Amino acid sequence: MSNASTQARPARATQPVTLIGFGAIGRSIFQRMAGHSGVRITHIVVQAAGLDEARAVVGEAATVTTAVPAEASLVLECAGHAALIEHVVPALQRGVECAVLSIGALSGPGMAEQLAAAAEQGGTQLHLLSGAIGGVDAIAAARLAGLTEVRYTGRKPPSGWRGTPAEAVCDLAAITEPTVILEATAREAAQLYPKNANVAATISLAGLGLDATRVRLIADPTVSENIHQISVRGEFGEMELTMRGKPLADNPKTSALTVLSGLRFLHNRGAAVTV
Repeated sequence: MSNASTQARPARATQPVTLIGFGAIGRSIFQRMAGHSGVRITHIVVQAAGLDEARAVVGEAATVTTAVPAEASLVLECAGHAALIEHVVPALQRGVECAVLSIGALSGPGMAEQLAAAAEQGGTQLHLLSGAIGGVDAIAAARLAGLTEVRYTGRKPPSGWRGTPAEAVCDLAAITEPTVILEATAREAAQLYPKNANVAATISLAGLGLDATRVRLIADPTVSENIHQISVRGEFGEMELTMRGKPLADNPKTSALTVLSGLRFLHNRGAAVTV
């Protein structure tokens, strides 16, 4: 006698994903998701100038294009701040669920509000991924009871600050001791160092906001890792967190954990149990 509770359940459908960006982060995510049973990257969005290069790497495994396809249901952005305006906002307005790694972009005037309005218009959700930092869930939970202080210190080797305004503050090739290159709000830090200060923007959005979160950025020739230090105080108590993240091999300005954060999000979309 058959029983509905013992009948075989249908297999979980594979989640198609559109990946925006195919730089160091995008390529790592694409390569590591190959063969995943629950999630498959079906489309990759790049600028027109990068079509041939991306297609040479991807082959037949995914479709490389310059725009989010009409049939997209889930988008993961890892292309940089301009991609949020060009691709994520329109996708949200069409009702496409999106996740972004370029959190620093939300420090721009009205950017967070524009993304929220687009998600509301489309009746969908925008996910802000934790990227290179941990403890974001604890900060967001503690905020519900009230926070009094959130401070972030980012410390990287001088090579991690090349090509940024830090070059006008000090001679990165010549410094022999830790050098403070910026003390400011999270908004100012994310705007001045958009490729380096996503962490500051992330913890501020989880906590006290971009203008009430204090940030210190340091070029340190004595370290070889990206070091993140967070101090949080509020009604919940106190939290001190230090993370020593290794940079992505293909891009010293980016933490390897940023790639893993994107992978975690995708793995969870295809999993029966998520953490």
